[in-house]
Amino acid sequence: MSNSFPTARLTLGQMRRSTGRLTAAGVAILISTAFVTVTLLAGGVINGTTHDMVAAGYARADVVVTSPGTETDGIADRDVQAVAALDGVAAVQPVTTWFGDLRNGGKGGFQAFAPVPADPRLSPLELTDGAWPTADGEVALSTTVAERMEVAVGDTVTLNRTVYPDGWAESQADDPAAELGDPKDVTETLTVTGIAEDPYGAYTSYGGAAAVPAATLDAWNAAEPYSDPVTELLVALDTPLESDEVPAGLRESLQGALSDGAGDATVQTVEQVATERTAEQTGGQDLVFLVFVLTFAAIALLIAAMVITNTFQVLVAQRTRTLALLRCIGADAGQLYRSVLLEAAILGVVASAAGIVAGAALAQIALLVAPSFDLGVPLPTTIALTWQAVVLPLAVGVGVTVLAALAPARSATRVAPLAALRPSDAPTLRARTGRARLVISILCVIGGFAGLAIGVALGMNGGPQFGLIAAVGGGSLAFFGVVLSAVLWLPRVAAGLGGLVARTGPAARLAVANTLRNPRRTAATSTALLIGVTLVTMMSTGAASARMSADSLLDETFPYDVSASPSDPRYVEDVHGAVAGTDGVTDTVLVTNTTVTLAGAEDMSVAGADPHDLAAVVNVAEEAERLTEGSILLTQDAADSLGLAEGDRTTVEGPGGAVDLTVVITTADPLSSMITAADLDRVVGEDAWSDVWAHIDGSDPAAVLTDVQDAVAEVDGAAFVMGPAAQAAQFRQVVDVILGIVVGLLAVAVVIALIGVTNTLSLSVIERTRESATLRAIGLGKDQLRAMLAVEGMLIAGVGAVLGIVLGLVFGWAGAATALSLMGDVRYAVPWTDIALVLAVALVAGLLASVVPARAAVRTSPVAALGVE
Repeated sequence: MSNSFPTARLTLGQMRRSTGRLTAAGVAILISTAFVTVTLLAGGVINGTTHDMVAAGYARADVVVTSPGTETDGIADRDVQAVAALDGVAAVQPVTTWFGDLRNGGKGGFQAFAPVPADPRLSPLELTDGAWPTADGEVALSTTVAERMEVAVGDTVTLNRTVYPDGWAESQADDPAAELGDPKDVTETLTVTGIAEDPYGAYTSYGGAAAVPAATLDAWNAAEPYSDPVTELLVALDTPLESDEVPAGLRESLQGALSDGAGDATVQTVEQVATERTAEQTGGQDLVFLVFVLTFAAIALLIAAMVITNTFQVLVAQRTRTLALLRCIGADAGQLYRSVLLEAAILGVVASAAGIVAGAALAQIALLVAPSFDLGVPLPTTIALTWQAVVLPLAVGVGVTVLAALAPARSATRVAPLAALRPSDAPTLRARTGRARLVISILCVIGGFAGLAIGVALGMNGGPQFGLIAAVGGGSLAFFGVVLSAVLWLPRVAAGLGGLVARTGPAARLAVANTLRNPRRTAATSTALLIGVTLVTMMSTGAASARMSADSLLDETFPYDVSASPSDPRYVEDVHGAVAGTDGVTDTVLVTNTTVTLAGAEDMSVAGADPHDLAAVVNVAEEAERLTEGSILLTQDAADSLGLAEGDRTTVEGPGGAVDLTVVITTADPLSSMITAADLDRVVGEDAWSDVWAHIDGSDPAAVLTDVQDAVAEVDGAAFVMGPAAQAAQFRQVVDVILGIVVGLLAVAVVIALIGVTNTLSLSVIERTRESATLRAIGLGKDQLRAMLAVEGMLIAGVGAVLGIVLGLVFGWAGAATALSLMGDVRYAVPWTDIALVLAVALVAGLLASVVPARAAVRTSPVAALGVE
């Protein structure tokens, strides 16, 4: 009889009657699988975009020929001609770039120039207006360059470049006194013939590009004494390749056409090169992003599993009489076990499928909205829904749901048939705890925190790699111990905190008592929130500490905001005045450089500046204030290379004399070898050059940099302007975005945990239907019943949030001390805003979670509830 028991029909019937109870668990699964789906799709977009950006530099070439190349050799002109002469080769273009001073009146500056190839497939630029230049004196500009210089097709621009006599580089190396004549500065007028787009940002790092005929570019490079050799050729074939691999015959032909000087050349398709370079940029593998982010997806799934387990445990407890009756009419333990697992599998499939759809929709919406944020990188317009983005979330969602239901399913098999004859009092889940749990949890906590301390010690003493391993392992073990023991102490903590509000009335006292009546349910619900809040607080603390430490490191790496280097000492004061008069610039200092003999080492560069002015300009004023007359700032590495230490005396000898100085160790690299202007005057000779350093008052660094460039362009003589502040701002933006993404991902875990609080309260109300009716019958009002559930929900959520914040701060500081030690001094921070927000959200969510259950509780009349069997 038992073998023919309708398990599937029973399961579906149970699910129909428990739809409301399963909804919260289903929502947790939906959010988790949507999270995994979005992560996989985002990883594909990031890898694809990076791949396309790398491949952009090679345009639509069929083959890329790469030679190792050195300073003296590479791919020669005869090699290019030999490759072009091969059968099947349509066009060949050496990959080369040249930089020149391109201007339109006072606008412009040093600009990257690229060749116009004979075959459009070999150009990453796409012409949008006008025509490509075909002769000397013509140029095409990318859109960004044309906008910055305010020119259009038909306008003219000027190019300033230096022409060196033949053999100049060799003469300077062999005989600097050789009479070859001086280099000449020439100015040429170029006509803008076209405007081009750079769709995949091949020249973004150069701020755009200008294109001239290949012959013109070759002539300009030939006039440069120190131009880099050509190491790459782009090859377009008559017949495009049909695969992502270069045929062996074609590879051998291309390699054979190169002379011995080209070295061991490699021949690859653009796809192969792009894949290789993309892997290099992601640390050697394309899955770095996925592994990183999917870790947080796993955390979200773990918390979802806790919600699911809690849901099925209460469902099984509520079905005690039903399960017992099924045993009485012939169902065996195996069929009940399979029924619960089948219910979990169906729930997992439905919720996971909905999560995949929701995740794909969110990813698509993100791609549609992303262009409005001007991210500076090209993104696809539609998602590429791969089989991994469908199968993996579905498998993970169903698997986690079924695994979470195993323990409740085993509980269902333990229901005795005689249980059907017992009174239908509200079922409860009593915590079965013992000494074993207590001992194991204590050992885990002690051992875990010991490992965490060892990791911090290793990280702060030069071993961050091993320190991270120890810290992560120790922290995980300690956290496991805390969670394992939660059922022993967490309900008592909740009751203790509840004592603060218990005096407000009978509703509050009943809420506190409820947290102790079912320790397992209270612990499971609060622990889910504890995990989420701990992780968010930990990452927020680590993020705040990382931001402070990064700011300190960036200030040391980029101690000044803007620098201007005049091309001729005669124009230093003019450039200085132009920089100082720019809006947004508050302070400036003149920094003079020269070559001296330092501690016996010849040809060493030192810089001199007024200490007071220097401290007003740099972002590390405390380092600049350590510079006094008779001292020299050196980084630890520079001092070690010279055999010096803090406080040592050393001699600086120059054309003008010598001076003895005391070594002062600094952490700011650009301030290394800095002495006072007075000391520099004692050693400096004619061979000196000066730069202008400037400080920005908090305005947009990029905008001020452009204003400085425009101001300097209006004075006599050229000057090379750099904006370290703009670069530092980019780094800060990257740090903020990365840390924001991490914290945002972990916030999903808190959302799922809050769903668990709502779910447990709802089930708790259903479980205590007769109890609530009895309370109503003896005089508890509707408002008091609502207040009881509200206090209970806020207690469960509040305890989890408070304990999570404490653990998160400890783990966050420990992680910062371990992982950030490579950055130098670690700055510890408390993210008060984030902590207050998390606590407020948890309490409000606990309050709101009680609303729906409270409505259900007060809607049922006492008489009807007492009649429930």
